[in-house]
Amino acid sequence: MKAVGVIVEYNPLHNGHVYHLSEARRLSGADAVVAVMSGPFLQRGEPAIVSKRARTEMALHAGADLVIELPVAYAVQPAEWFAFGAVSLLHRTGVVDSLCFGSESGDLDSLQRIARVLAVEPAGLREDIARRLRDGASYPAAYAGAAAALAPGGVDADAAAALLGQPNNSLGLHYLIALERLGSAIQPLTTARTGAAYHEATPGPGAIASATAVRRLLMADGPQAAAPYVPAATLAILQREWQERRAPVHWERFAQPLLHIAATRRASELANIAEVTEGLEHRLIRTLAQLPEPSVEALLNALKTRRYTRTKLQRMLTHVLLHHAKAELSAEQLAEGPGYLRVLGFNAQGQGLLKHMKTVSSLPVVLKPSNFIHNQLELDVQAQAAYALAYEQRDTRAMYSDYYEPPVRC
Repeated sequence: MKAVGVIVEYNPLHNGHVYHLSEARRLSGADAVVAVMSGPFLQRGEPAIVSKRARTEMALHAGADLVIELPVAYAVQPAEWFAFGAVSLLHRTGVVDSLCFGSESGDLDSLQRIARVLAVEPAGLREDIARRLRDGASYPAAYAGAAAALAPGGVDADAAAALLGQPNNSLGLHYLIALERLGSAIQPLTTARTGAAYHEATPGPGAIASATAVRRLLMADGPQAAAPYVPAATLAILQREWQERRAPVHWERFAQPLLHIAATRRASELANIAEVTEGLEHRLIRTLAQLPEPSVEALLNALKTRRYTRTKLQRMLTHVLLHHAKAELSAEQLAEGPGYLRVLGFNAQGQGLLKHMKTVSSLPVVLKPSNFIHNQLELDVQAQAAYALAYEQRDTRAMYSDYYEPPVRC
């Protein structure tokens, strides 16, 4: 059985994602789709609008066959480590033949040539990034500029800079770098994004809107407002989550615990938290005392600078909320890769693939977290508990659903 991998967040799953899943099958000729999906907290440092179980259901209804959780240790990270963690999981399953990712350009050849150069981290790359950061660039812009300057023959530096300045191209580059570093036989494929751009805030005239636009509709007017842009199954799941008061989850639901933690920790304690860098602990403490109102949005707006992007700050606040220590999310720790394959859900096709995966994977396959011990899994369980406390309708079972609930089956 041939399997294609996709790396997703589905926040929430919309019509553009359905197109991507269809293209992944078509381009790869695969019989099954394996999705690596972020859990409660996402790469841009945001809480997912609905739970990982609800998003797993969406994925299975839309065409994924097996859904694996990306540990929070990798899910809430800059592109380099997010990509490395997700690609490592696909590689270690032993059953994935190809990886299909979306990109603005659809230009796999140029991205691969740049990835081959960057996979060995050329001398001077980190120094160039540091110089660009000192000049006031954000980290994504600094990395893109430094990477473009090292573009190999046949790839113009200006063209490379334009290519890597687009978010899906940049993330795709990191997937390719991860494949190179792992020496993986997985074949990369890309499909050009269609319809709405990644950050497009309002829906266009077609049936495809960005996840950003869909979330804005959901937050403003509820699930029915998003109906033109999501599959029927996604709409039904969203309606259920709203009705059962588990959604929408957003940053302000975490305002009280987050601001409590930030206000009651010494600067030296905050400095030990992941992504609290370059004196941000002092800026955070000073800013808290000057907020016009005690809200996460006010805090982010006050902290944001040209160098410290909203994404960087959101990731920092997520780590503060979840008490993620620098030591446990160090580059040395992350470079070891995820320690298990946590199954979130599967269908009949995925069940057959899962049975094979159990015999060939190079990591333990975890269906019941209560039967497995790993530091990264402890962080996942804690993240789910913190996330469920943001539900309007709270209960202990939802907090510890990782222990109580079996994988989703569709």
